[in-house]
Order: sequence, then structure tokens, then C-alpha cells
Amino acid sequence: MNITTLATYFLMAAIGGVGSILANRGIAVFNDGLRPIMPEYLEGKITRKELAASSFAVSFGLIIGFGIPVSIGTTILLAHSILLAADIIGTWTPENRLGTALAGAIGAIYGAGLLFGLSFIVKMFKMLPFNFLESLSALGGPILFAFCVFPALAVSRQHGSKKAIITFSLTFLTFLVVDKFGSFKIAPDFKITLNAVGMALLVAMGCMVFFAAQVKGDGDANSSLVSIFSARVSRIKKNWIWICLMGGFITAASSMLIIAADVLPQQLLVKGQVMEAAIATFARAVGFIPLVFSTAIVTGVYGMAGTTIIFAIGLLLVGNPIVAFIAGFVWMWIEVQALAGTAKGLDKFPGLREMGEHIRTSLQDTISVALLIGATLAANQMAPNIGYFWVIGFWLLNRHLKKPLVDMAVGPIATIAFGILLNLLRLIHLF
Repeated sequence: MNITTLATYFLMAAIGGVGSILANRGIAVFNDGLRPIMPEYLEGKITRKELAASSFAVSFGLIIGFGIPVSIGTTILLAHSILLAADIIGTWTPENRLGTALAGAIGAIYGAGLLFGLSFIVKMFKMLPFNFLESLSALGGPILFAFCVFPALAVSRQHGSKKAIITFSLTFLTFLVVDKFGSFKIAPDFKITLNAVGMALLVAMGCMVFFAAQVKGDGDANSSLVSIFSARVSRIKKNWIWICLMGGFITAASSMLIIAADVLPQQLLVKGQVMEAAIATFARAVGFIPLVFSTAIVTGVYGMAGTTIIFAIGLLLVGNPIVAFIAGFVWMWIEVQALAGTAKGLDKFPGLREMGEHIRTSLQDTISVALLIGATLAANQMAPNIGYFWVIGFWLLNRHLKKPLVDMAVGPIATIAFGILLNLLRLIHLF
């Protein structure tokens, strides 16, 4: 085992361990849906068992159905596969010194085990009678292009269909123009090629921010929040060292191309487009700043990866994990210290403050549809025609189950289940 491999396992163990400690002590969690529940526990309104059950309910499906399946077959893991698990591990361990140590140990084992386990799964796939691993790569294909649509969807939710159509049209036009004329020859041996998807997303995000910034406010909403919840803001600042450590480890892992913030940067990184992935990660993070900061002020619990800008910083420092660790550590300190001031600044632009929630919902819808389309393509690649039947049927039947899978999980799980089924059918000579 070489130094790079050891460093990879160490970083995954560190992220899993520190992340689980953060959740165990109620300092930070990754799942936006869990953060509002944390104050209920911290104030004694719900029990530890109820908190643990809630954590499991909002995160487990996304780990099994989204984080891990989308990570299989690539060298870059989705952050969801480890950070959501850290939420569960942290909340399921007791809130005392022994429990915190246990959370750290289990989280570290999970982090390293996740990396080993996915590598083992890939090796197992190659030994199957029908290796469907290559077909799984089609699962993420539509995501690259679908991501360009989510800003228009967010604009539609916040500002209406007219501005959404404008955003969509400008996004589409940018893609066409850059795709056709995006290559420039600076010198005989030097050529610059712009990424059409990245530029289209940049324009779409620009439109979304522009329309949100037009909504003016009276400048006291978040200021009053900071005043009312000053004790909770102080709680976050008091635990800055743990948050900064987590920021450093995540940034270092991002610089080593181990984990990605979301599916779009992951797919871009798989194609070797590091700068485009950094731009996409940064654009996504900017949109999430209002959501992360506002919920942190109200709950006193920070985001495990902060605003996720640390992922972009890591991509800008590829191959320099030590420098990336320091940069991530410092950046998370800046985020924590700027929490109250930035929140007050957002008062002048309430549209930007509200934009975060619309982005979150629009991203979920976009990813769900893109993964469903990708799942049908992947399944049909495995077995023409019957693949369409399987995925569409799986999707429709899931909607009528008593406990349906979350939409983002349906496509990946349907595809993997279909691949396993085809192997069983091959054993009995029906495929």
C-alpha cells in the first residue's frame, strides 16, 4: 500500500470520525432536514432516541439509494455517502464522553470501510456472469445537462414563469453558442476550450442571483434573528476548532479527488474536467449560503461542510492536500466568524435569503428526474427494451408503496436491482 493510498484511507477515516463527533455533540450536521430538529433535542423537547430515529429516517434512504449507488464504479465518492452516515452515527451514540469517543471510532471505521467496501464491490462486479458496472456509468450522463435547468426552476418557484422562461432561454442559448464557438486559439500551440455545460450553468446562476437581488427589504429580518438567537450563534463560534478541523479534512480530500460535493462536479471530475467542476461547485455553494447561514443562526447547529465552498477550494489546490487542509481550516474559521455579519447583510436582499430554499428543492427535483432518465438509459443498455419496462415500472409502483423510496433513490436502486436480476436470469439461462 503506497503513501497516497494510506493518505486516502486516513482522510476518509478522519472525515467519518470528526463528522460523527460533530453530530454527536450537536455542533454540526450535514442533512439540511435534520438541522431544524437538533434544537428540539438540545432544548429537551425530544429524546435522544427520537433524534436518532429522525436522523435515520431523513438520511438512510439517501445514503443507500443515492450516495453509494452513484459512487459505485467511480473513483470519486459523493459526500452524501459519508457525511449523511456521520449524522446517523453521531446521533445514535450516547451524548457523553464515552459516546463521543465511540462516535469518532465508528465514524472512522465507516469512512475507511466505505472506501474499501466500494472497491470490493467493484471487484465483485467484475466476477459476475454479467458485469453491468460499465452500464452504470450511463446513470449520471443526463445530470451534466440537467443541472443547467435547476436555476430556471428555482426562478420559477420564487419569481414566476415569465422570468423562469427568460432564464431557461438564456441558459439554452449560452450552451448552443459556447458549444459551437467556445474554442479559441491564443497561439499556434495554445488553445482554450470553454465548457458549454459550465458556462450555461454560470449564466443560469447569474440570472437566478440577479432576479433574487431585485427584491429589496427593510433590513431587519436576519438582524433580529441574530439578536434573538445570539446564544446559538455564540455556540457555533465556541466550537470553531471542531468545525475548522472538519473543513480542513474535507478540503484535503477534495484536493485528492476523493470526494465531491454533488453529482455534477463528480461527473465532471470523472471526465477529468477539474476546473469546470470547481466552477460548478462554487456556483452551487454561493446559492446555498443564505440557507446554511439562516438555519445556523436559528438552530445553533452549523453545516458539517459549511457552505460547501471548501470543496471548490480543494479542487483549486488539486495535488496539494497539506496546503488544502490549511486553506480549508482557515476558510471554515472565516465562515464561522462571518456568520452574524453576513446574515445581517442579507437583510438588504431578502430575495437572496429566500433563494436558498428554492435552490435546495429545485436541485432535488432536477437530480431525481436526471437520475430517472439515466436509469432508463443504463437499464436499456444492459438489456434493450426490457430495461425501459423495468425502470418505468419500478418508478410508478414505488409511488404507490406505503413507504416509498425518496425520488432521488428510485433510479439508482432500480438500475442496480435490474443488474442483479439479469445475473440471476443468466444463471438459469433466461438472459
